[in-house]
Amino acid sequence: MAKRRFSLRATVDTDSPELVLKALRRLLGEGAVERGTKPGEFLVRKVVEGGSAKDLNKTLLSALRREEKRTRLRSEWTAQDGTVYRFFDYVLKRVAKA
Repeated sequence: MAKRRFSLRATVDTDSPELVLKALRRLLGEGAVERGTKPGEFLVRKVVEGGSAKDLNKTLLSALRREEKRTRLRSEWTAQDGTVYRFFDYVLKRVAKA
């Protein structure tokens, strides 16, 4: 499958912020992550390449849950053609075509 480019915007909530922050920085880089307004909340902004939004979302959440099982991910993956895929944890909630 050809790699596609997606713009990721996500909110991560966790009960173990230090563990999850280290994992986010390892996976996405230092500049892609900032602390949110609530304790244990992180905001993520990053351009990522992969086969599909579903696969990228699953890979990210699985890696975060290896650090803390009760981590929640609300993500929005925007493809180059403008299609937006919205997920809550592993579940695709909505697809909006450009």
